[in-house]
Amino acid sequence: MTDTHRKIYFASDFHLGAPNYEASLEREKKIVAWLDHIKQDAKEIYLVGDIFDFWFEYKRAIPKGFVRLQGKIAEITDSGIPVHIFTGNHDMWIFDYIPKELGATLHREPITKEFFGKRFFIGHGDGLGPGDKGYKFLKKVFANKFCQWCFARLHPNFGVWLADKSSKTSRAHTGDADEKYHGDDKEWLVIFCKEILEKEHFDYFVFGHRHLPIEKEVGENSMYFNLGEWINYCTYLEVDKDSVELKYWK
Repeated sequence: MTDTHRKIYFASDFHLGAPNYEASLEREKKIVAWLDHIKQDAKEIYLVGDIFDFWFEYKRAIPKGFVRLQGKIAEITDSGIPVHIFTGNHDMWIFDYIPKELGATLHREPITKEFFGKRFFIGHGDGLGPGDKGYKFLKKVFANKFCQWCFARLHPNFGVWLADKSSKTSRAHTGDADEKYHGDDKEWLVIFCKEILEKEHFDYFVFGHRHLPIEKEVGENSMYFNLGEWINYCTYLEVDKDSVELKYWK
């Protein structure tokens, strides 16, 4: 198969580990089946953040579970297909384990790429655009090396429990806010896209984080796609030389 007939795939917000072991395992098997399907014609695969509902790498320990996904990613990269993983707001404490053991390329900030002659702006989406100052402050705290060192002093049993409890509290606080489109003037990522377009043209913006599958025109010949999530929607973006399409995995 020539490169012009191979495809680029994007997905995000698997949130493995939530809301419980049984539901997460079922979702993980579904994600692995999707990866098995797309690896047949994939040129590159982008997993755009919040793959795990929580992740923290201690120097000699990682969170328990998710072995099916990790093994599948390693298999895909071993076959020569690049896999790109972005840190999200739930798994920003991915360090060197996944790049080293799974062979994936790790991204902590948005990147720009060109596929089939079209320019793409790709990122998880957290902390972009106006507003959400509270989270932006917390993100700086979590990214601080000293704060990471302090958390690493906690025993993994307590540290993972504490983070899991915090994640569930955050989800309960957010409620169903992520299930609604709030309008162009209130959607931070839409505003962000338009601000970028004032300086530089991109054909496509691809983000996760928002949880809602979105396909939105943000400028002349410029589209914003939000990848949705895999707890309710199981959506992904498929890009080839002729089309860019948001699809649902059944």
